[in-house]
Amino acid sequence: MRNPLSKKVTDIQPSGIRKFFDIVSEMPDAISLGVGEPDFDTPWRIREEGIYSLERGKTFYTSNSGLKELKTEICKYLNRKVDVKYDYQNEVIVTVGGSEGIDIALRAMLDAGDEVLIPQPCYVSYLPCTILADGVPVTIPLQEKNEFKLTAEELEAAITPKTKVLIMPFPNNPTGSIMTKEDLEPIVEIVKKYDLFVISDEIYSELSYQGDHVSIASFEGMKERTILINGFSKGFAMTGWRLGYACGPKEIIEQMIKIHQFAIMCAPTNSQYAAVEALRNCEEEVQEMRESYNQRRRFLMHEFQRMGLQCFEPFGAFYVFPSIQEFGMTSEEFAMRFLEEEKVAVVPGTAFGDCGEGFLRISYAYSIDDLKEALGRLEKFVNRLRSERC
Repeated sequence: MRNPLSKKVTDIQPSGIRKFFDIVSEMPDAISLGVGEPDFDTPWRIREEGIYSLERGKTFYTSNSGLKELKTEICKYLNRKVDVKYDYQNEVIVTVGGSEGIDIALRAMLDAGDEVLIPQPCYVSYLPCTILADGVPVTIPLQEKNEFKLTAEELEAAITPKTKVLIMPFPNNPTGSIMTKEDLEPIVEIVKKYDLFVISDEIYSELSYQGDHVSIASFEGMKERTILINGFSKGFAMTGWRLGYACGPKEIIEQMIKIHQFAIMCAPTNSQYAAVEALRNCEEEVQEMRESYNQRRRFLMHEFQRMGLQCFEPFGAFYVFPSIQEFGMTSEEFAMRFLEEEKVAVVPGTAFGDCGEGFLRISYAYSIDDLKEALGRLEKFVNRLRSERC
């Protein structure tokens, strides 16, 4: 029998995050700090609207691009939050999570051999989605000394005549790094100089702890060359509702809708009705969640400093990215020993790219009690490692 599988697909490695998640699920008394999922319930008024939509029989397909009411609210939200104006009829598509938006944007924009610049460490989907779209991923290693921000020098050095798309993963998963207006200005100039397009993944835009989030699409001349990706999973605690959106130039969105039409049809209808309520009336709940995450972030930074564990201060998302280079172990070795000896799961930095070696991703989307217990176990573990090296 001939091989039934695609070599392109079999050559793609599975997510490095899932390995530790699967192990900890079978381990009694283990604490997982590995999954990037809010520990908050979806705000009640959002859930209530989802339930009400079912009770009213709102269970039919919506238009391929999404509910008019939701697309209208998305446009109002982005105008309010990042000062970018979109036309709900032609420049917005509602997707099954932000991840689908990334996938169909790449498929709509790339021809075989087009290069995509991917700053790493980053979300695990960018590279495989580029390969599945017949693009060529070109990674840009981000550096701790720069707080894992992308610099203009790093960007320009990676550009070739085949470069077409730059992915901007900020606020960043796994590092928690953000890009301020001042950080973005030189990036914008390079993008324009080389006539690049940008896919800006802003799924963590609501979780910024150093002033308001700034979108690269808000700069003059950038809206027409940017696909802005966002969604409801992180900021609104709606991971299981599977709802996101993409906004951008009409000619790109039209092609994304075509792919979405054949592969998906439409995003979940009751999720869309719930999301209308989220955007209209849930700013207070989002603010409460953001303040709680910020409290946890400050707690972790204080504890790392106290135990002498190096970690730059992140100002976005809900992750910290401490360095474990002092211990002379790979990230995977450290994470595996920590799990086996102290029953705490964290994610090796290498799950997010080779330049993540020597770091760990720790999620603080968990209760303070769990974080205190896990950090106590971490302190015991690193003190034991330091004793072994003496």
